[in-house]
Amino acid sequence: MLFLEILVVLGAIYMGARIGGIGIGYAGGLGVLVLCLFFGLEPGSIPIDVILIIMSVIAAIAAMQIAGGLDYMVKIAEDILRKNPKHITYLAPAVTYFMTLLAGTGHTAYSTLPVIAEVAKEQGIRPSRPLGIAVVASQIAITASPISAAVVFFSGIIEPLGVGYIELLAIVIPTTFAACMITAFVSNFLGKDLKDDPIYQDRMKKGLVKLRGETKVEIKKGAKLSVGIFILTIISVVTYATLISDKVGVIQDPSLPRNAAIMVFMLTCAAIITMACKVDSGKVITASTFQSGMSACICVLGVAWLGTTFVGAHIDEIKGFAGNLLNNYPWMLAITLFFASMLLYSQGATTKALMPAALALGVDPVTAIASFAAVSALFVLPTYPTLLAAVEMDDTGSTRIGNLVFNHPFMIPGVIAIALSVIFGFIFAGIII
Repeated sequence: MLFLEILVVLGAIYMGARIGGIGIGYAGGLGVLVLCLFFGLEPGSIPIDVILIIMSVIAAIAAMQIAGGLDYMVKIAEDILRKNPKHITYLAPAVTYFMTLLAGTGHTAYSTLPVIAEVAKEQGIRPSRPLGIAVVASQIAITASPISAAVVFFSGIIEPLGVGYIELLAIVIPTTFAACMITAFVSNFLGKDLKDDPIYQDRMKKGLVKLRGETKVEIKKGAKLSVGIFILTIISVVTYATLISDKVGVIQDPSLPRNAAIMVFMLTCAAIITMACKVDSGKVITASTFQSGMSACICVLGVAWLGTTFVGAHIDEIKGFAGNLLNNYPWMLAITLFFASMLLYSQGATTKALMPAALALGVDPVTAIASFAAVSALFVLPTYPTLLAAVEMDDTGSTRIGNLVFNHPFMIPGVIAIALSVIFGFIFAGIII
């Protein structure tokens, strides 16, 4: 029976991956239906807080996008990249990392990918090098963002074990960023130089490679103000979370817990941006970030619910099988999270589905925090939206998916960056905790 249930879970995930996009959420719901009706399992817990946090953050980001704030941020990013074009392989991941860190979603990387491809092309640099690590950095930064659903949920379950929200951020931000920058150095040596790439040469002969130059974007009047409001909100969230934490304890028995505070702060941010920047609220739902974010909510709902349904039904067996293994080989947690996230397609969903079970098995906080970055292996299957966008933006043909599916320019940077994040995580967490 257990074997059949595993087949249902894997089959649902495979079906969702084949459908693509929001389909992973649909297939997750189908998997829950089959497990409950045909195998008699109890429905697992729905990741309500994770979904609501994503929705509230996306509401603020979408309002900022309609106000022109996202265009303004992209313009700043382009200026940084164009002023130092020879260092594009380092600057590209730094830009996508910090944009994700601020926004709590990797979907902000979409707007910078064409700029990265163009600047690299203009300098004769193989675009797959900066694009590969830039996409990976935008995914790993989710595990360092103060307002991402994955970080907020993880901090909530790790706090009772004595690790505060600020301590968690103090570990994950420097370790993941350092890992991405070291990986950027390695990326400079991946693949042939652009001028020696036969596919690029062939595309040049056919006139398929174009140099578009600097992007002309009209910055709206309220763009800067919307970005300022959004950043101030993030600072407020972190400050409030610090004040109500048990270790700081400035605010005792807060009437507004941290998760609810993030939702309220973000919705308030959206309201202020809408009023102060004269945003047409009817256009917010048409913003690309809003559509991507709501799609992410369905994906998290489906796959996380599928995961909690299966894990909840077999937690005792899982404890018996994995308990001693993780105690003897703690790094196995990172490998488990790595492979789970490549199937679940969401850092938040993977964290929600597996981290509580890991902690229930007796995994210590240092191991859990060090392994946290491994929930970002969304780059393994070449079907993730930002990965596909990077391939589409590079008309040199250097950023391409090979015939073997897994031989694409995101694999090596991704594996290296996550491995380094985990290693640095063990070191930093051991010092700080």
